[in-house]
Amino acid sequence: MASLKVPANDPFPAEDAADQSQGRDPNDESLAIPVLVQVRGLIRKARPDTYNEDLLKDLDRGRSTEFERAILLWALDPAERDAFLAKKATKLFTSNNWVVVEIACTRSSFELFNVKQAYQARYKEYLEEDVSSHTSGDLRKLLLPLVSTFRYEGEEVNMMLARSEAKILHDKILEKAYSDDDFIRILTTRSKSQLGATLNHYKNEYGNAINKYMQNLKEDPKNEYLKLLRAAIKCLTYPEKHFEKLLRLAINKMGTDEWALTRVVITRAEVDMDRIKEEYLRRNSIPLDDAIVKVTSGEYMDHLLILTRHGNAFKTQ
Repeated sequence: MASLKVPANDPFPAEDAADQSQGRDPNDESLAIPVLVQVRGLIRKARPDTYNEDLLKDLDRGRSTEFERAILLWALDPAERDAFLAKKATKLFTSNNWVVVEIACTRSSFELFNVKQAYQARYKEYLEEDVSSHTSGDLRKLLLPLVSTFRYEGEEVNMMLARSEAKILHDKILEKAYSDDDFIRILTTRSKSQLGATLNHYKNEYGNAINKYMQNLKEDPKNEYLKLLRAAIKCLTYPEKHFEKLLRLAINKMGTDEWALTRVVITRAEVDMDRIKEEYLRRNSIPLDDAIVKVTSGEYMDHLLILTRHGNAFKTQ
């Protein structure tokens, strides 16, 4: 395994790493875990008032290697990282609205609130305003409430409401009224527990999961709103399926999409990577680790593999 490094300006606990490695297999990935934990801790504590800003400046310059970008992104606090990713997605004329959907639908309400605070502190702008100014029509109608709503995070559900809203969704799908106000309101405001109950009732009552009834959304591959609508439903219900697809497309793309690969691994390593790996294996009949090895190399590959295999080791750091 290649040695793990960080950009030259970052403090690196070389002596501690050497002490830990005495008498142990140099190819043992577990050696890298405490080193990376220490590195990230030192990075975050070195200059707490300015370091995240320095990391973001380095990322914004876009001159880093894939490995350096992965390290810089990984070292950021999660809220700062998501704020950076959201800004990168919204500032382009060809906006990457997938990223906005991911952040809005797979983070908790409290995490999304922290992202918006970090966004405002860093960029002196509001995420909601940027989303609004860079979208229009049905896209804005969907994305703006997704980033604006503070969803209830509890487990309590109202089964009568679930039955009534399942019928509303079914009726709107039959009418192909995918941008109907009620359709969007249900998807963007209900708690994930309530929405799960609604979609479970939908499946029980109408015989198929909602995405099965929405297969006709694939009829127009150029309709970004319909693609984002499907992505939002998947992120709210089975995020591992959404991220498996992103990884599959990034890895199988001619000339691997390293940025998408990096983004998914870095943001999900400490969250649900085990479920994503299970879904990837089920869908592709090849372990995600093996797929990464085929399309990456060197320190960049090493870093991705450590995070996909041992992401849970960093959760409390």
